[in-house]
Amino acid sequence: MPTLHLIRGIPGSGKTTIAKSLNLKHHFEADQYFMLDGKYNYDPRLIKNAHNWCVVKTRLAMKSQEDIVVSNTFIKKWEMDSYLVSAAQFGYSVKTIIATGTYKNTHGVPDDVVARMAAQFEA
Repeated sequence: MPTLHLIRGIPGSGKTTIAKSLNLKHHFEADQYFMLDGKYNYDPRLIKNAHNWCVVKTRLAMKSQEDIVVSNTFIKKWEMDSYLVSAAQFGYSVKTIIATGTYKNTHGVPDDVVARMAAQFEA
């Protein structure tokens, strides 16, 4: 049975580092939506589009029946629901990993926002 790895945590916790260490063909993050010519161009007005894009990319990859990793903040548990439904539909087991590292926040999320996300994180 293929596995869907869902990696969650606040910005700078090592989600991408963990995802890359799995060395899987299929690795998706909402942040990838904002990459243009190798540069990160975040637009908060498009965050919903970014997350929808990530779900669609994951569902398309599930047709391959290969292992997949998705690394997003998933601050609230319900934010994983569409992935869990898709996993059930495509016959995937799910492994959830909570990233707890303390790395440099590579996307420039302000410290007060990271602190708020940490306070709201549902373990």
